[in-house]
Amino acid sequence: MLPRFEVVARRRPVALTAPGSGPVRAPYVAVEAPGSPELTLSGGPVTLTATFEGRVTLHLTTDGRTTSHRSRRSGRPEGPVEAVALTLTGPQVTAFTREAGSWVARARADLTERYDVHDETWLSGLTVSHSMGRFGQLGLRDLRLVSQSDGSPYLRDGRLLLTATSAGPGGFTTGHCSVWSLDPETLELEHRADLFVRRGVDHGVYGDHAAHLLRDGDRWLLAASTWGDFDPHRRPVGVVLAETTDDVTRGVHVLDGRPFALPTDGFRSVGVWDPHLVRSGSGWLVGYVSATKYFRFHPVLAAGPDLDSLVLRAVAEGHRETEGTTLTRLTGPDGEWRVLASDKRRRCYPVLDLDLREVDRLDAFYPTNIPWPTIATLDSESLLVGFNGAPYGGRLVGYGSHGEVVLQRASGD
Repeated sequence: MLPRFEVVARRRPVALTAPGSGPVRAPYVAVEAPGSPELTLSGGPVTLTATFEGRVTLHLTTDGRTTSHRSRRSGRPEGPVEAVALTLTGPQVTAFTREAGSWVARARADLTERYDVHDETWLSGLTVSHSMGRFGQLGLRDLRLVSQSDGSPYLRDGRLLLTATSAGPGGFTTGHCSVWSLDPETLELEHRADLFVRRGVDHGVYGDHAAHLLRDGDRWLLAASTWGDFDPHRRPVGVVLAETTDDVTRGVHVLDGRPFALPTDGFRSVGVWDPHLVRSGSGWLVGYVSATKYFRFHPVLAAGPDLDSLVLRAVAEGHRETEGTTLTRLTGPDGEWRVLASDKRRRCYPVLDLDLREVDRLDAFYPTNIPWPTIATLDSESLLVGFNGAPYGGRLVGYGSHGEVVLQRASGD
């Protein structure tokens, strides 16, 4: 019998700049300064400048052409400016002011059609006018346990590890994958790592996210969704798989990814995402999501003796906005595998069998957006880690800056 979960904590560790320093390895960069000085980030034929006199303005120079960008509705600060920031998150450039302790986006622009910000050579030559660091996060979403290949939690010093999508100031391309620790007693989160994906020899570095990190023997596997350059018309989302023996739970890592072929034969699919992998018996089970169109999507389950020989096992086409597919082994004498998911339309967490037939529902609070159902059981106590759709950064940011982490604990009833 599944337990009942109750909300016990909420966390939102906002930071424009991630801790630590080092060379720029991915197009996720932040420049901060107190007061309101002019900020500049430049490299090669590109110069990005933010000015904060009156209305906040971005000035973008690429290959000798300069354009200026400001917001009529959001460009003027509404109170005293404590600090300013200029960020590059994927192709998006954003200027922020910090007012009353909170960051607010005041101007933004898109470099997609003007310069390839994913080029590693260009990234290595970036210089700035003030203190620079990796971009941090406005919120955390898509939280998933870092696991052993058998599905059990991977622990460090008694703490759970989680991957998350570090939300940027806009759509899918502004987010990236990060690693966090969660203290099961205090429920405090600590940032540990940022993970980026190099796609092919000359295809650049991306912030692919909605990921699963697992330990398989002496190697780490990262399966990530290619939201880093998503375009529904030109670049449909898929999944990449990366392998390394480096300790990716600390620091900054760029992993070589390859396309991870997830079967979609027999039904319409325009894209796949949200991978989750476990070894079971003599082979692998892989859960994921497939879209019949953007954005109508449902859970899928594949199986195979290895990750290059997967075949379709089940598909739940009756769902229309259901994602976060997660394989979990139930506690108790049977220890059966189940598939958890998040159903936005019904606002619930359905529990499915391996044929993707609904057999139960989690008895838990369902936040806004489509929170993934991540359950961790330690010493007979279970935690449910999710998130909500609460935005951050003001109205200019739009969709993609969510969410707040929502933590639930199994009650003793």
